[in-house]
Amino acid sequence: MDFERLNGDLKEMRRRNRHLGLAVGALAAGQILALIVILNLLGSVRTVVVPPSLNKTFWVTRDQASAEYLEQMGSFIAWLVLDVSPATIDWKKDTLLGYAEPGQYGELKTRQEVEAERLKRINAATSFSPQQLVPSESAQSLVVRGRLRTLVNGYETANELKAYRIDFAYAGARMHLKGFKEIPYASN
Repeated sequence: MDFERLNGDLKEMRRRNRHLGLAVGALAAGQILALIVILNLLGSVRTVVVPPSLNKTFWVTRDQASAEYLEQMGSFIAWLVLDVSPATIDWKKDTLLGYAEPGQYGELKTRQEVEAERLKRINAATSFSPQQLVPSESAQSLVVRGRLRTLVNGYETANELKAYRIDFAYAGARMHLKGFKEIPYASN
């Protein structure tokens, strides 16, 4: 027997085993790291905040949104509430309620259901053409001014300048509708 050759082979096998042990250790550490990352992601919820259409750049913080975001959301909310017909009121009402602040949901739902029943009963449609959007970042609100046209059975019954204040609450990475009310046309 050649002890020198056997000794060299034994050293070579030990060296390979050390390299394999290091590789197995690195793989095990990678598995543990991946498991930790997966467990951390399981409990998190990611909410993507996107207004209905993107026309301008905007910013949001933990509890506030920029004037540009308020303008985009406000014009969308005004469209949902004021640009309706008997055929569209139900799905627009449901879409609007998806944006309602939890504390305002019941009141808004009742208001929209009464309005839907009224529009269907008299076969009316309203069309709103916004002319001015006045956002307030500090109040997280928007005043939208424009012309509200009302048709009953296809005949125009009103064509007036109107103003509405839309109040928002930005919480949980989502914009909520807090209030929608008519205000005097000349006021802010």
